[in-house]
Amino acid sequence: MALGRKKKTSEVSGEVEMTPMIDVVFQLLIYFVVTIKPMDVNAHLDVFRPGAQKREPSDSQPPRMIRIQIFKGALVMNDRSVDLKSLVDILRKLGAIKTDQTVMIMCARDSEHEKLIQVLDRCSKAGLTNLSVVSMN
Repeated sequence: MALGRKKKTSEVSGEVEMTPMIDVVFQLLIYFVVTIKPMDVNAHLDVFRPGAQKREPSDSQPPRMIRIQIFKGALVMNDRSVDLKSLVDILRKLGAIKTDQTVMIMCARDSEHEKLIQVLDRCSKAGLTNLSVVSMN
């Protein structure tokens, strides 16, 4: 044994340098952030849009509204004076053509309620169901 000589020991230090590892992690993070393609959320939404509406031919006429006016001593249908018997025939013909036609019954203030009830009954018997009753001044 020699005096004065130190024996070399091979000890590895237990420290790991963190700086290069942090640099690599940041480089990878930057790479993934730059190369990622964001998913288009709007492309995967289920949206139900209305379809194209079918247009009716332009030569078809819109249904006319039937106006029946009840006065104290008279019945007027679409600006023509009628009696109760001819009103029944006309309503039957119109009910056979189209049952959902609008019938507006306008009553004068001094008209009899019995006439209104008779007109409503005749409209019901003719099959007309879309009825409106309005009072006139």
